[in-house]
Amino acid sequence: MSRIGSLKNTVSLVTGGASGLGKATVERFIQQGSRVVICDLPKSAGQDVAKDLGENCIFAPTDVTREDDVAAALEQTKNKFGRLDNVVNCAGMGIALRTYNFGKNKAHPQDLFDKTLLVNVGGTFNVIRQAAALMNENEGNADEQRGVIINTASIAAFDGQIGQAAYSASKGAIVGMTLPLARDLHARGIRVNTIAPGLFLTPLLESLPDKVKTTLASLTPFPRRLGDPSEFAHLCQYIIENPMMNGEVIRIDGAIRMMP
Repeated sequence: MSRIGSLKNTVSLVTGGASGLGKATVERFIQQGSRVVICDLPKSAGQDVAKDLGENCIFAPTDVTREDDVAAALEQTKNKFGRLDNVVNCAGMGIALRTYNFGKNKAHPQDLFDKTLLVNVGGTFNVIRQAAALMNENEGNADEQRGVIINTASIAAFDGQIGQAAYSASKGAIVGMTLPLARDLHARGIRVNTIAPGLFLTPLLESLPDKVKTTLASLTPFPRRLGDPSEFAHLCQYIIENPMMNGEVIRIDGAIRMMP
């Protein structure tokens, strides 16, 4: 008997789901028969995205760094859909500042370093630690699986560029906690994996001049283009469907290895 899973009839929560990689994941999950809760900042387009996707998608305004916001989103999930099966953490931020700007005699602001770690690492962990309790209420399947958690790191965790000390540190932390999270939650049948995307055509890159986008795309060996968010979403689906995927970090980057 096959143990391959399915998104159909599951309930998923996607942070950062109003744009970019998160939005593509929400759209694919809805197409595959999952009901989805979009968690994003109140000022985001989350409400409009949810409305466009129909009754199986709702928006929960959420700052992932705030304990009460995440708790409220999970309560909304339970009240609307009755359970939680999958979490995809896409919420995050990025900055590009050198450790010390010698031209301006100015050090990297400590508060921006701290904020990057708070949002990217603290926010991710805040969602996981609370979502696990709701997942634990599920009845396990044939493998006693009760839930799947997918985190978003970056190739910057391995190939950080000039000016990416804070961002790379935060994404490296997400990579580093993947295995211990999987080990922490294994006894209750909750799997944890991390995806490390390369250069994807997210709103940030879309805003760049065409010449810059062409140059960035040329850095990827094959296919020689920027990644499409739908490809990230497809990998999320695969991780959920394949029960042996656990405690792993997966690069999806067209074989790019960034130089300094």
